[in-house]
Amino acid sequence: MAESMKIRASVSGDTAAVKCLMNHPMETGLRKDAKSGAVIPAHHITNVTATVNGKIVLDAEWGGGISKNPYLAFKVKGANKGDKVVVSWLDNTGDKNAAEASIA
Repeated sequence: MAESMKIRASVSGDTAAVKCLMNHPMETGLRKDAKSGAVIPAHHITNVTATVNGKIVLDAEWGGGISKNPYLAFKVKGANKGDKVVVSWLDNTGDKNAAEASIA
């Protein structure tokens, strides 16, 4: 999938704040096309995982109720400046994407 994801991470004290914007259509499978009346197939993120230096710090299961182009923000204790943060997702069609950033 050619969708992009933007991620930023900054540290204050011993806590890192991670912000991530995911570009994804997030279709529930319940909407109909305005012209044809056909149901638009479900296409949504099902799993989101975040790691800091390879250690899983967030593992979430999502459904179709999340809005288009979801924004995710979370905090991690014990992170340091320069640590590598990776956020990845998998959707119900098998597409996946990941982005990484160094904590500033």
